[in-house]
Amino acid sequence: MPPPRFGRSMMGWAIIIGVAVLLFMFLVRGLDDRTQITPSDFWTALEDGQLKGGSVLIIQETRIEGEMEPNAPVLEADDSPRFYVSYNYEAESNFDQRLREALDAHGKGVRYRYELTGWWAGVLPHLLIMTAVFLLIWFMLFRRIGAGAGGGGFLGNFGRSRHRLVTKEQSRVTFDDVAGVSEAKDEVTELIEFLKDPRKFQRLGGRVPRGVLLLGPPGCGKTLLAKAIAGEAEVPFFSISGSDFVEMFVGVGASRVRDLFKQAKDNAPCIIFLDEIDAVGRRRGMGVSSGGHDEREQTLNAILVEMDGMDSSDQVIVIAATNRQDVLDPALTRPGRFDRQIQVPLPDLEGRYHILKIYAEKVKCGPDVDLRKIARGTPMFSGADLAALVNEAAISATMARKDYIEQTDLEDARDKVRWGRARKSRVIDEQEKQTTAYHEAGHALVQVLTPDADPLHKVSIIPRGPAGGATFSLPEKDRYLYTRRYCEALLTVLLGGRVAEEMLCDDISSGASNDIHQATEIARKMVLDWGMSERLGHVHYNSSDEQPGFAGMDFGKKEYSEKTAEVIDEEIRNFIDTGYKTSRKLAETHRQQLQNLADALLKYETLSADDVKRIIEGQTLEKPTVGELLEKEHAKARPKQPPADDTPPETEAGGALPEPG
Repeated sequence: MPPPRFGRSMMGWAIIIGVAVLLFMFLVRGLDDRTQITPSDFWTALEDGQLKGGSVLIIQETRIEGEMEPNAPVLEADDSPRFYVSYNYEAESNFDQRLREALDAHGKGVRYRYELTGWWAGVLPHLLIMTAVFLLIWFMLFRRIGAGAGGGGFLGNFGRSRHRLVTKEQSRVTFDDVAGVSEAKDEVTELIEFLKDPRKFQRLGGRVPRGVLLLGPPGCGKTLLAKAIAGEAEVPFFSISGSDFVEMFVGVGASRVRDLFKQAKDNAPCIIFLDEIDAVGRRRGMGVSSGGHDEREQTLNAILVEMDGMDSSDQVIVIAATNRQDVLDPALTRPGRFDRQIQVPLPDLEGRYHILKIYAEKVKCGPDVDLRKIARGTPMFSGADLAALVNEAAISATMARKDYIEQTDLEDARDKVRWGRARKSRVIDEQEKQTTAYHEAGHALVQVLTPDADPLHKVSIIPRGPAGGATFSLPEKDRYLYTRRYCEALLTVLLGGRVAEEMLCDDISSGASNDIHQATEIARKMVLDWGMSERLGHVHYNSSDEQPGFAGMDFGKKEYSEKTAEVIDEEIRNFIDTGYKTSRKLAETHRQQLQNLADALLKYETLSADDVKRIIEGQTLEKPTVGELLEKEHAKARPKQPPADDTPPETEAGGALPEPG
C-alpha cells in the first residue's frame, strides 16, 4: 500500500501544532516576571545596600538572580523587585572577592550560592515543554478521532469502517419479533436459505440477488426486518448508516466502503446493512457545486464497484434501506446490484393488531384491554408509532399508580401520539369553549347521520396539541381505495363544524381553518388526480408529482390552458359547496339534537359514540360530570378525619378498624 500523501489537511494540522507550541513557550517565558538590570546597576544596588535582607543570590553560568527592596532606586515604578542580570563573571578574576566584600559591608544578611550546570540545562526545559504539548494534542485530538474506528495509527483510522457488528451469538431478533409485513417476510425467506445452504442454489446454477433494497415510510420496520434476517440465518450482521461514510477528509468514504466489504468477506456468510442509503446514493450529476458532492459520489462509486466485485460464492448479502427511492441513482437499482426491491408498507388492520400484541406482551395489561379496537383506531400508524403508543400507555398507567394498563390508557396514548398531549390545565374563555363545543357537536352530528362516513368513536372539547377540540372516528377497515361517495361524505363531515358555528353562534371563527384546508385538498385530488369531475372527465391534470426542474427547482409549468384552470377551480368549489349544503341541511333538520350535543359537551367535555347516539335519539345521560369527578379525586386525596368521640373504637383481634363516620 503506498504511503499516505501529506495533503493540505495534514499541513494545516502541522501549522496548528507549531503555533500552539510557540504560544505555549511564550506563555511559559512570560510567567518569569523578573526585571532585567545591567551589571553596573547590579553593583550599584549591591554596594548601596538595596538588596533585600536575608535573600539569596543565585549565580549561574551567565546569569545572576536575586531580589531587591521594593523601593530600590535602581528599579522603575512598575518593575518587579525580583531581578536578573546577564553577567559573564568568569571574565573577572576578582569577581568572587569583590562580591564577598560588598556583601560583608552592605549585604544585610544576603547570602549567595553557585548553581553551575551543563549546556543542556537551558535546552531541556524547552524540549520537555514542546514534547508535552505535542503529546497533549496527539492524545486529545488525533487519538480521539481515530478511536471511533478501532486500531491503527495517526489518521489511519479515518479510513476504517465505523460499522456496528452483531455476531450470530449476540443476534436475538427473529421473525417472531416482526409483524405487519408478512409479504416482505415471505420475500426474504430465500435469502435465509441461501445463507444457510448456498450449495442448494448452486445445484441448478441459480444466483441469489447480491443486493436487496427495503423501501417504505419511516418507522415501518426496515431495520428490524434486516436484523431478523440475520437472526434467522444465524450469521453476523454488519450495520452502518449512509452518513457514517462521509467525513471531512476527501476519500475517506470510499476507503471505509472498501474496509467494510473486506471485513464482511472475511466473516462470510454475513449480511451488510446500509441504513439510509440515500445519504450517499443520490442521483449523480444533480448538484451544481463540488466538495461534498464529489466525496459523496466517490463513496457511491466505491459501493457500486464493491458490489460488482462480489461472486456468488462470497456469501455476502447487502441489504439497504431508504424512504427516498425517488432520489436514488439508477446505477444502484440496476440488475446485479440492488435488483431486488422489497416494499415494507404501513401495517394494515391485522398487522397493527399483531404489532400491538408483540409490544403488549412486554408490559402488564388489564383484562379490559381490547387490542383489536386500538388497531381499528390507528389507521396509517407505523410500527414505531404503535411501539410509542404502548410505551406512552405504560408511562401513563405508572404515573397514575395503577397495577396494569387499562383500555383508557391505550386510547389516551393513541390520541397523544397522533395529536399531542391533552392540555387540561389550559384556561379557556367561556365564549371560546362554547364555540368549540358547537363546532365539535356539528362534526359529531353530521358524522353519525352520514351513511358513507366512518363510524364515530368519541368527541371531545379538551384541547390537545394545537387543536381546541377533536372528533375521533373509528374506521371499520383500512382504505386503499377512496370512492366518490366516501370523499363526498368526508367533505360533508369536515364542513359540519363551520355549519354549526354559523347556526348556533351567529358568527364564524378560525377554528375551522384545518377543516377547510383538508376539504380543499380532498376536493383538489378528486378533480386533478382521481377524475371524479364530470365536466373534466377522466384526465390527470396534476403535474406536482413529476420530476423537478434544474437543481430541484419547480418552475410551476402547467400542461393545461387557462380556460381549463378556471373549470378546475369551479369544480373544486362545486364539490366543497355540495358538501356544505348537505351538512347544512342535516344540521337544520336536527337543530335541537345539535344544541343538546353542544350542551352535553360543555357539561361532560368528552362523549363516546354511544353517548352521542343516545342524545340524538332524545335520551338523557346518566354519568358524573367533570366537576363531580374532580371532587371525587380531591376527596380521595384528603386525609381521613378521626372519630368524633375520644373513645377508640373496639375491634376484634386481627380485625380492621371501621371507617369513621
